[in-house]
Amino acid sequence: MTTTTLLSPTQWAQQEFALAELGDRRRTQRLVNLAHGLAAQPGGTLPQAFPDWAELKAAYRLLDRPETSFQRILAPHLQRTRAACRPPGEYLLIEDTTLLDYSCGPAAPELGRIGDGQGRGFELHATLAVRIEGWTLAPRPASQLVGLLRQRCDRPPPAPPGETRAQCLSRPRRSQRWAAALKEAGAPPADCRWIYVADREADFYEPIQRCQPHRVDFVIRACHDRRLAQDAGHRHETLARAPVLGQTTVELRTRPGQAARTALVAVRAVRVDLDGPWRPSGWQAPLRGVWAVEVREVHAPQGVMQPLHWGLLTSLPCESWAAGQRVVGLYAARWWIEEYHKALKRGAGVEASQLERGHRLEALIAVLAVVAVRLLATTLLARSRPEGWEAPESFGPEALALLAAKLGRPKEGWTNQSVLIATARLGGFMARKGDGLPGWQTIWRGWQRLRWMCEGVVTLNQTQT
Repeated sequence: MTTTTLLSPTQWAQQEFALAELGDRRRTQRLVNLAHGLAAQPGGTLPQAFPDWAELKAAYRLLDRPETSFQRILAPHLQRTRAACRPPGEYLLIEDTTLLDYSCGPAAPELGRIGDGQGRGFELHATLAVRIEGWTLAPRPASQLVGLLRQRCDRPPPAPPGETRAQCLSRPRRSQRWAAALKEAGAPPADCRWIYVADREADFYEPIQRCQPHRVDFVIRACHDRRLAQDAGHRHETLARAPVLGQTTVELRTRPGQAARTALVAVRAVRVDLDGPWRPSGWQAPLRGVWAVEVREVHAPQGVMQPLHWGLLTSLPCESWAAGQRVVGLYAARWWIEEYHKALKRGAGVEASQLERGHRLEALIAVLAVVAVRLLATTLLARSRPEGWEAPESFGPEALALLAAKLGRPKEGWTNQSVLIATARLGGFMARKGDGLPGWQTIWRGWQRLRWMCEGVVTLNQTQT
């Protein structure tokens, strides 16, 4: 699969949006121009991306058109992602929801209620597709970001007053969006494996039920102590009797009030049949052949208020220690969806817009959603294909010459990893022995600076000729 990560903003915008069907070729070209400007200036508002008034006015007119809807803008990217997930291999379909808060913006009265009901904005539900390129010794999947398999942008209405449980279950609910991407994407080919990964919000009957007929494996973090079929007890007590498969480590990232650390965990696993729940249509059939996995931290350091404890439900057999380790590694990869949301908010600046109408915001969010994929993909490229050549080829000889003049040519030559580390150094990355690999933020700060340097050289050469 060819990556679009390091194409120039012009090439990238053309590849991602040129096939959007907006009812007029001129609108599609304006969309390409809009995406180009936002990709060239990630993190900025529309006036920052388009300092020329005529271009800014054209962008506002485009976002105001009813044909420029969220789904029409995203459609070419979604189609490209679904096609890229069908060649032989393993793919993670990582799903989660984030809130986009515009409570203080001028469009707030038109938007839905989010959070505790006091905020105004959107619920953005994304399914991120990631291709597994290999496995580390840990083992953890080394991956390449493919793109968005599905994304919905909703304005959640308040719950009707006095609603009964039966009425709640019969109306369209937020829970219906979980694993809905499988209905649209269909089943994977026979020589291709899709693995659905989700957090505790997806721990209910329907996501697993949707995975099974589509031949999609799953790793879902458990939230409830589920009842087992045929009065066989509950998940917690059954797991407590299961033997420990082994011990491994899990890298925990920095969170509010918690520093990054490495947790030593014990892993248990047992095969269970989960009892079906009641729905308005009646009692549902049991979910058979599910593996319940417990990942519990042992000897947590002093001062840790909440030791790591995951309960996982998976279709992947966990009869051996190696298989159990892989399931832990697959769920640990779920953090890429959190990084995607961070790239969308901090990198693409999706919440910085002051557009005055809700439908304009939705259209802008659709463009920035793909910009965030481009931002995040650079980190995965450096990790999954460190010795590859995509980055040097995309940068071109002029940019590589500038990097060599500024920082020196690396001993191992230009590879994905060495090019992206050098670029990140322009963005403030120190590249010390213990610093690890740079994140997308420093890479893209350096990429912007390198692009300006290249433009300066071109301008200087033109003035001298």
